[in-house]
Amino acid sequence: MMKRLLSVSILALSVTLGSFARADTLADIKSKGKLICGHTQASEPFGFPDQVTRQFVGFDVDICRALARGLGVELELKALSINARIPELKTKRVDVLAALLGYSAERATQVDYSYQYYLSNQKALVKESSGLKSLKDLAGRKLGGSKGSSSVTAAQKLLPTSNILTFQDSPSAYLALQQDKVEAVLFGELILARFAKQAKDQGQPLVEILSEPLFVEPQGIGVNKGESALLAAINELLLAMDSNGELQIIFDKWVGKNSAYGFVRTYKVEPIAP
Repeated sequence: MMKRLLSVSILALSVTLGSFARADTLADIKSKGKLICGHTQASEPFGFPDQVTRQFVGFDVDICRALARGLGVELELKALSINARIPELKTKRVDVLAALLGYSAERATQVDYSYQYYLSNQKALVKESSGLKSLKDLAGRKLGGSKGSSSVTAAQKLLPTSNILTFQDSPSAYLALQQDKVEAVLFGELILARFAKQAKDQGQPLVEILSEPLFVEPQGIGVNKGESALLAAINELLLAMDSNGELQIIFDKWVGKNSAYGFVRTYKVEPIAP
């Protein structure tokens, strides 16, 4: 009987130790000399293909590059749909996510978040001719968003009478708006600003962003649960990027003074408040 109990204890200890070993993704990254970073595939200016080089570029892509450089390893980029982000992380096809991963309490039960490196106003885009001027005007309307996005989740709670259609990515949802398949689309303010510029530049029906936000969403790097060493290393790198100006350079390049958006960064790298 004692031998059996001892065997069971040894087995349980082995499983526990094995679990800890499997959870040390930072050590695995250092060992293989490569960080696999997941980013969005069609969300300009965060992750999208350059029209000339066909290589993926964007705010989050540059964040991936900075993380790999800070860890002293090579980078492997992996373009993901919005809906595939967390499944790809949880099945360990990617090591981390820098992929428009806005914080939500529900997502925080599945993945751990780094400190915030971006803040996004989630808003609605409508046609200028629609007569829709506020969030309350969207009640009972047909709305569009990306599968698995926090904007859709928020709209389901704030606008329960609305009919919300989900699409694979933001361009697909915007096309549905132009084709009158939906009356508004819900995304981060930057993505909507790009669509508003596109409509003007390409002679499409003009659109406008409603001023009232659905909510303000902090974005962080996503890592699997239990990866405390990796999370600590990422937080340290983000703080360093904030203090040495690297994050500001990335911000200005894609969404700030050197971009078409001209936004001003008013936030800093800090823990995300639930």
